[in-house]
Amino acid sequence: MAGSDTTARSSSGRSAPDTVKILIAGGFGVGKTTMVGSVSEIVPLRTEEPLTMAGLGVDDLNGVEEKRATTVALDFGRITVSDDLVLYLFGTPGQQRFWFMWNDLAVGALGAVVLVDVRRPKSSFAAIDFFERRGIPFVIAVNGFHGEHPYPVEDIREALALPDGVPVLLCDARERESCRDVLISLIDRLIAEAAPAG
Repeated sequence: MAGSDTTARSSSGRSAPDTVKILIAGGFGVGKTTMVGSVSEIVPLRTEEPLTMAGLGVDDLNGVEEKRATTVALDFGRITVSDDLVLYLFGTPGQQRFWFMWNDLAVGALGAVVLVDVRRPKSSFAAIDFFERRGIPFVIAVNGFHGEHPYPVEDIREALALPDGVPVLLCDARERESCRDVLISLIDRLIAEAAPAG
């Protein structure tokens, strides 16, 4: 796959797997840290800090009043899709004051998952705009809080003003298989876009 890192053959004669960098992005409190933790085969690296009084008036907690910690730099996890493919997952910080990290995290990324909370769809607009402007392919993963998905995919697509080519999937960021299916959909999109036209 174009843009992935392939290392030299090992002493056993087998090639090391391709590695692909994927971003998990979205607004504040949409479930990015949860998704990375659910699907990662390693203990994820987290840079969470407790929310404090200093954030009052700065951080918008509407709809996520129960949130007690926030990612200040990144989350990191890894998932082996097959013998030939390993995904490195980088979760972005969701608060606007940490968005400067996104440019660095996007370097070398082949694709992204934009998590959406339908209770607060506007919180995902910035992430969608970020990837559209940079030409980074992405999929939308609608995180069903409390396991609920009250809106059909077509309504969500229209509300987010998405082009037809962007997959919209319903998921539960707490469930490994659900998150895996989202990542597989993204890989399918990357492969389709990398295939020569004809």
